[in-house]
Amino acid sequence: MGSLFGPDVLLALSITVGAGLATVFGSLLVVFAHPTKTRLLAFALAFAAGAMVYVSLVEIFVKSHLAFSQMLPDKQAYGWATLCFFAGVMVLVVVDRMVPNPHASMDSEAAEAAAEGSGPRAGLTMVDRSRELMLRRVGIMAALAITAHNLPEGLATFFATLDDPVVGLPLALAIAVHNIPEGVSIAVPVFYATGSKKAAVLASLLSGLAEPVGALVGYLLLAPFLSDMVFGAVFGIIAGAMVFLALDELLPAARVYARGHETVYGMVIGMAAIAASLVLFR
Repeated sequence: MGSLFGPDVLLALSITVGAGLATVFGSLLVVFAHPTKTRLLAFALAFAAGAMVYVSLVEIFVKSHLAFSQMLPDKQAYGWATLCFFAGVMVLVVVDRMVPNPHASMDSEAAEAAAEGSGPRAGLTMVDRSRELMLRRVGIMAALAITAHNLPEGLATFFATLDDPVVGLPLALAIAVHNIPEGVSIAVPVFYATGSKKAAVLASLLSGLAEPVGALVGYLLLAPFLSDMVFGAVFGIIAGAMVFLALDELLPAARVYARGHETVYGMVIGMAAIAASLVLFR
């Protein structure tokens, strides 16, 4: 068992843990800072989307093609990489169907609750018991939905870093930025429903830990079978899943918070930042 966890595996797992725990940072913003800088949040979400799309299409998909090329003729290798890319898209489509994307409902409910008072109890004194129960339900749904969505993200971060930290680190950074507002989305309804900072932070922590858990389970299942073909399939699926995640979750969420061109600027700058990091560290 020890051979499974060499320094490269531990590094990839550590980076995945760091990206997942960004949800806790988001919850701390809620319970201590009550952030209202929505334009900055829009820019950050779009930045993460641009980074994800760029690194997925320029690096991770290419790695899928190259891995398949070790075993197959070039045309077949490219075809398999493309097939796996869209398989990754379908994986996220299925996850969305089974566990609906939580952001749309959470953002409106959380923002409304936060606007009703300076603290959780102050807000809840203006609403009846049914409102408190609704907030509890939203918090539980948010945590469960985001936990389900975090599993493939953890797998993506882990395998990208395991193969090449230069690719994995930018992807982990993009996912970490994405996880901050997810932590906010979990913490706001929990905090305003219970008045407990500890409960809000704990809920976001448990959801964030889904990423390293997903990475670890995926690795243990695939470790006995790792080969160029497996890496090609994994990287193709990761690329498709990350592009879908950026287009389906990050950009729409960024548009909700934007007041001008923050979404476009953030996405382009996110692409440029990842491009620069890949050039500098290549």
